[in-house]
Amino acid sequence: MSLHAGALVTSRWLAEATRLLPNKLRILDASWYLPKVRRSAKSEFRGRHIPGAAFFELNERCDRSSPLEHMLPSERTFADYAGALGVDADTHVVVYDASDFGFFSAPRAWWMFRVFGHGRVSVLDGGLCAWQRDGRPVSDQQTVRREASEFKASLNRSWVKSYQDMVDNLDTKNFQAVDARPAGRFRGLDPEPRDNTEPGHIPNSISLPFHSFLSPSGHFLPEERLRALFCDAGVDLGRPVCASCGSAVTACHVALAAHQCVSVYDGGWSEWYARAAPHDVISEGRGKRL
Repeated sequence: MSLHAGALVTSRWLAEATRLLPNKLRILDASWYLPKVRRSAKSEFRGRHIPGAAFFELNERCDRSSPLEHMLPSERTFADYAGALGVDADTHVVVYDASDFGFFSAPRAWWMFRVFGHGRVSVLDGGLCAWQRDGRPVSDQQTVRREASEFKASLNRSWVKSYQDMVDNLDTKNFQAVDARPAGRFRGLDPEPRDNTEPGHIPNSISLPFHSFLSPSGHFLPEERLRALFCDAGVDLGRPVCASCGSAVTACHVALAAHQCVSVYDGGWSEWYARAAPHDVISEGRGKRL
């Protein structure tokens, strides 16, 4: 069996790869939930995970010096963490999460490996829900710790946008900004899940909620339907795209859907709301006051 795979793999592919090429594969549970959901991803992992999987600390492996959530860590920090998980240049990483959506946070882990230079990474299509629905086993056994590997991280800075990049783009329009939050938050009508942040959106950005990429079963839509979604929303995939959301987690659904040409605004709406002038916080609701 060859480990050649694209950005998405099926539960059947993963089951076969686990059986035939276990030493070339690393499965990571990258589950993460917004605090108000009141789910503990790590506790759930201990009780139920794909056999052999390790837990990927999405909420911890970030820039701890930043007041914003999930900001990318340094190359050294990510390299040390990936190496400690047993990942090296020849390892194929498969990430998944246990969200009821089928996907929620796993695309962020996928994007992190890619932005740090590791192309051998895929997302399990449909996540843990699809894995179990297909009759695959789960385990509550502690994962056997792998011997640490050497992982070399090299950040592709062109795939990451800063606050200043987003501000400059209001005038230059060098890239299209796509917002993956639910439409109510984008429009400013539904509340943000974080305190001290009102809903709304960056000027000229396009709403494309992350769940629109998913079928009712939690699987990613086929390519032709994904392209139609972008087209119908007014996104030109022939031009650069930058995805954002609340804290750059579900933004990576957009990156997964069109990863050849998509960057990610790492600060997301949380940073934009905190730093932008009130006239650059577009909202049909209360908006931002001076």
